[in-house]
Amino acid sequence: MASNQGNEQGKGAGSSQKAGESGSGKGPAKRGFAAMNEEQQREIASKGGQAAHQKGTAHEFDSEEARRAGQKGGEAVSRNREHMAEIGRKGGESRQSAQRANESRGGTAARSGGTGRQGGKDEEEKG
Repeated sequence: MASNQGNEQGKGAGSSQKAGESGSGKGPAKRGFAAMNEEQQREIASKGGQAAHQKGTAHEFDSEEARRAGQKGGEAVSRNREHMAEIGRKGGESRQSAQRANESRGGTAARSGGTGRQGGKDEEEKG
């Protein structure tokens, strides 16, 4: 009977060590899949994916389904006007810096007197 108590105490000590190893101090210690390192998790997940393909139950996107999924993602992103404005600003800044670099090298826009596609558009709207 004493040997059973020793085993139980050993289990308890082991679990408290795991809790200490997590370092978070909040909630229970990670167990099972979550306690494994990333490499071990990837290896197991990969085996699951391979098995699903061999069994024929793995999902594969056809081109139409992929197109619809991409369209949904684009619609979701474009709803965020602040995000879209930021993207536009970055594009404008990029175009300006490329244009300036081209002009400093004596590019076609500088020689023709034009300022590139954007400049022509502005002149049309003003005139």
